[in-house]
Amino acid sequence: MENNSKKYYDEASKTIMIILRYGYGLPLNRMEKLQESLGVPLPASTQWDKIEEAADAIHPIFNELKRVAAQGEIIHNDDTGGKILAVIQQIEEEKKSGEKGRTGIFTTGIIAIVGGYQVALFFTGRQHAGENTGDVCKAREKERPPLITMSDAKPGNVPKGVDVIECNCNTHARRYFADIVDDFPQECQYVIVEVFGEIYKNERETKEKSMSAAERLGHHQKYSGPVMEKFHIWLNQQIEEKEVKPGSSLKSLVEPNSSLGKAIKYVLRHWEKLTRFLHVEGAPIDNNICLSSFL
Repeated sequence: MENNSKKYYDEASKTIMIILRYGYGLPLNRMEKLQESLGVPLPASTQWDKIEEAADAIHPIFNELKRVAAQGEIIHNDDTGGKILAVIQQIEEEKKSGEKGRTGIFTTGIIAIVGGYQVALFFTGRQHAGENTGDVCKAREKERPPLITMSDAKPGNVPKGVDVIECNCNTHARRYFADIVDDFPQECQYVIVEVFGEIYKNERETKEKSMSAAERLGHHQKYSGPVMEKFHIWLNQQIEEKEVKPGSSLKSLVEPNSSLGKAIKYVLRHWEKLTRFLHVEGAPIDNNICLSSFL
């Protein structure tokens, strides 16, 4: 708030409000109580006004970041739940009027890899990650090669109208087995340790040795390729074989509708996109960089 000659809120105070609210998730009402206890009243409504003023000043930067992100080699994206009071009210009004519309609100995190740099963008509203990514990519230069995208396997994460090479997250696939390890310890031990443990060890080696994209691809093809080939055979055997092979240390028959059967079918259904890192230079192995952005 300012009058003709006195400035009450400088840019540093606005920056602190933004960092506390959007960097550390501190609600405006809680900051209001904190300020009141310190003897410096700062209503939530005033905080919002100051944050909005700062946002207006940096919109050109945000727009430029979107343009730069659109030129990236890789885009990671993911959705989590979000809340905007005005949008919630709009949804309720649509329901009352009988209008059928999307009722979910999502925060999309986009991490674009551009020439070795990371550009992080966040959008909250009624669009899914794929729609927000598609909007960003409208500024992509036409001569650019196909964009590598990394996400979980939800169809809503894939941008439409953009030439992409889709990759799916191996951390998501691993989680299906980690969640049921108590029920199927032998099978899950094989998947978690001997399969994912090995390919992540190989991935770690590529980073420790600062391998180029081509060197990384060759390393995975040599060391992770045989592991994944054996894994693929095992997955199919669990679903298709009708009896346990003599001398086998693992069960050969899994009820398809069991939790283990569903985990196996998930991996088989998305196998091509889960193994892009074995066939495409630079293809990431997981979406962890984007998942950690929500923490």
